[in-house]
Amino acid sequence: MNNFAYFSKKQHCFCSFFSHSLGSLARFLAFHFHPFFLQFCYFMILSLVGYLGLTVSKPRTPARPNGLDLFYTSVSASTVSSMVAVEMEVFSNSQLILLTLLMFVGGEVFTSMLDLVFARYKFTQSVQNIVSTNPFSTTRKPPVNANQIELGLVSIPQSESENHKPSHSDINVSKDTLVSFNDSDRLKYTCLSYMTFVVLGYLVVVQFVGFSLVSLYITVVPSARQVLKNKGIKIATFSLFTVVSTFASCGFVPTNENMMVFKKNSGLLLLILPHIFLGNTLYPPCLTLVIMVLKKVTRREEFSHLLKNFKDIGYDHMLSALHCVLLVATVLGLNLVQFVMFCSVEWNSKIMEGLNLYQKLVASIFQVTNARHAGESVFDLSSISSAILVLFVVMMYLPPYTTFLPVRDHENDVKRNETSLVECLVFSQLSYLVIFIILICITESKSLKEDPLNFNVLNITLEVISAYGNVGFSTGYSCARQLKPDAMCKDSWVGFSGRWSAKGKFILILVMFFGRLKKFNMKGGKAWDLS
Repeated sequence: MNNFAYFSKKQHCFCSFFSHSLGSLARFLAFHFHPFFLQFCYFMILSLVGYLGLTVSKPRTPARPNGLDLFYTSVSASTVSSMVAVEMEVFSNSQLILLTLLMFVGGEVFTSMLDLVFARYKFTQSVQNIVSTNPFSTTRKPPVNANQIELGLVSIPQSESENHKPSHSDINVSKDTLVSFNDSDRLKYTCLSYMTFVVLGYLVVVQFVGFSLVSLYITVVPSARQVLKNKGIKIATFSLFTVVSTFASCGFVPTNENMMVFKKNSGLLLLILPHIFLGNTLYPPCLTLVIMVLKKVTRREEFSHLLKNFKDIGYDHMLSALHCVLLVATVLGLNLVQFVMFCSVEWNSKIMEGLNLYQKLVASIFQVTNARHAGESVFDLSSISSAILVLFVVMMYLPPYTTFLPVRDHENDVKRNETSLVECLVFSQLSYLVIFIILICITESKSLKEDPLNFNVLNITLEVISAYGNVGFSTGYSCARQLKPDAMCKDSWVGFSGRWSAKGKFILILVMFFGRLKKFNMKGGKAWDLS
């Protein structure tokens, strides 16, 4: 009995020490490192963990993919880029589950939720520091270096509570720490908490509903069920993998052919299609709509505050009602332009063979919608005309929240005109992409000369922009297009970059990281004057 008590005491001491150490580490990282560095480390750690998991687990085929291709695939899943260097049907069920987890925790909605959790912690610590600096003061003025707390997409502006008297009630933010909040601070803290849980609920509910509907469809429809049966893929694994991938805007699908094998299953395409919008381009309007519904149902002050003072919360995925309306109009307008151009060029082409009118319409809508930015394909991109590929390149380059915004915020315009020295030295994103394309053309120069039909500048540009936009579109590689046929050449369902040299793949890995973290360089190149 005494031994048990002694062990319990030791275990409690260890847990307390671990919690204190973890809290100290989080506090050190939050206040001493730039958000770019933190998120880069986050995605790098995810990629390394995914690589180790893929390496130690057994694939479905006897031949194991090489280490570089496994790391390439892990980076592609973690950064939700879906660039394919290994046939998807090579991966076993456990490896597919691992890739699903990487896509889930690497998606923008999930990482923005982590930003909220981190920002709430930093806000609590900042208030605690202010109180501890002068605990007898009836007014709290934050120090100069704490006037703005930022982490990635989340920023907590300076508290507007300098003229408010502190409340007599407290909020217990941890077991050992009691931080005094006034009314304004309490409201801000609870709004951060509510927003975190709303995003978490949105993330779970949308994907659970999608998983259930896709599983039900495949179970009920014989043609879709037979495809998975022939490939030896479990219905639950396929449904979960595809829904998570689509919602995270990754574009991975467990089948080698991506969604091309399901292009006649219009019902399945329509079930998957909404997740492209819900997790990407239309996430802000949908999130705003959810909060409006919660406000009406619960009548909580916090939801009203979130809608009216979303800038104070600092969650960049929350937009004004006008901005949301303009974003919806822009997204639908760009999709309409793509749809009209795609149908006018490809309606009677070879890629549409075997489809009826309804299937053509659904497949076309699905294809053009995936250009921003999910990356799933129902058609072979190598058979699509060059004009449409150029259109896709433009759409993949555009950020997800690109909006026609005739009404601009004067405050943002003033900030845009304030340029620091670092911003003056930073190139624009387009400049970096040109540099990456040139570097890849250098590393693949031999293939460009000997195999120009597969290796050409348009295909390389599409691959680079696709990796930058975290889309995953690729023209692939075909042995039939070789000018000098190689008897050893074997067609495989991998992306075009899967045939690149090791140096070319490494450069594209850098592009995937650059694209996933491009929000930190959206204002790059402003100092250059081309007039």
